[in-house]
Amino acid sequence: MAKDKRSKSILTENALQFLKDYINNPSPVGFETAGQKLWLDYLKPYVDTNFTDPYGTAVGVINPSAAFKVVIEAHADEISWFVNYISPEGLIYLKRNGGVDHQIAPSQRVLIHGKKGPVKAVFGWPAIHTRMGNPDNKETQPKVDNLFLDCGARNKKEIETLGIHVGTVVTYEDGFEELAYNYFIGRAFDNRIGGFMIAEVARLLKENKKKLPFGLYIVNAVQEEIGLRGAEMIARRIKPDIAIVTDVTHDSTTPMINKMMEGECSCGKGPSLAYGPAVHNKLLDLVQLTAQKNKINVQLKTVSRSTGTDTDSFAYANDGCPSVLISIPLRYMHTTVEMLHRHDIEDTIKLMYETLMVITPKTNLSYF
Repeated sequence: MAKDKRSKSILTENALQFLKDYINNPSPVGFETAGQKLWLDYLKPYVDTNFTDPYGTAVGVINPSAAFKVVIEAHADEISWFVNYISPEGLIYLKRNGGVDHQIAPSQRVLIHGKKGPVKAVFGWPAIHTRMGNPDNKETQPKVDNLFLDCGARNKKEIETLGIHVGTVVTYEDGFEELAYNYFIGRAFDNRIGGFMIAEVARLLKENKKKLPFGLYIVNAVQEEIGLRGAEMIARRIKPDIAIVTDVTHDSTTPMINKMMEGECSCGKGPSLAYGPAVHNKLLDLVQLTAQKNKINVQLKTVSRSTGTDTDSFAYANDGCPSVLISIPLRYMHTTVEMLHRHDIEDTIKLMYETLMVITPKTNLSYF
């Protein structure tokens, strides 16, 4: 593996071990509890208090008695599948749980999270010899209605004996790996890398003994992948004055991505800052100025009607909350080999941390 040329990394061995464990732990939409427990256990030493809401969004709080409230936020859930139908032959057909990509499914290994514990299975797919034999000589393409799981059972009763039922959730098995030149790959970096980064901000605040002039709410929201639902609920509960949201964005330098549509963004070149209606312009200016002063490289992108992230839920909650989106470049989103760069992780953590250092309850974000 290529050596990191930076003089000192802010990512400790303990932090990297947590990241690996957190990425490898399944946390599907609507079933985030195990991942949230893992995250809270890591976060608790760095915050004054914590709480969860009825649907499982987890929050750590520094200075809980402060009137002025700042949120740093990520989402905890990952795309997955639901068991939808079990055939008499013991094959399992599925429905999407979030925006999972059916085209990557054939031959993937999965975990079916049954009542008796995880059951290993595979997405079965006919051999190429058989797919080429149809009359019009066109290969069968994977679709939700022709994909199925095979766990070794050969009838419906054997499936049910394993604790699998309609509504059981299914996740891909592939986990965290390190590649050359400081790249990491894994399932569900979207957006557990965000949960990791906001936890690291809390760790740095504690270890550097920083005192904040406001209440800081470190929020790991559920159910983003099906419509920003967790953020919608928790924004109404906390009623923050400022929200800094982190998520992933597309690296547009790989083949089959149109830069004219997606803009230009590359892993390893720093966090991406978004312009768009939900992004508060004065707060964005503050973040950009903070990046310049701390020599943190950033990239810029635009969004149209919405950011497609939890930023929208915070921005338009309650009476309106000045919000900003800091994204980390990611390759191969919603696959089992999502890829990002270690330096971008560090720089995104630094940018959030340094932004918190300049915000005060008197920070003027009025447009008038």
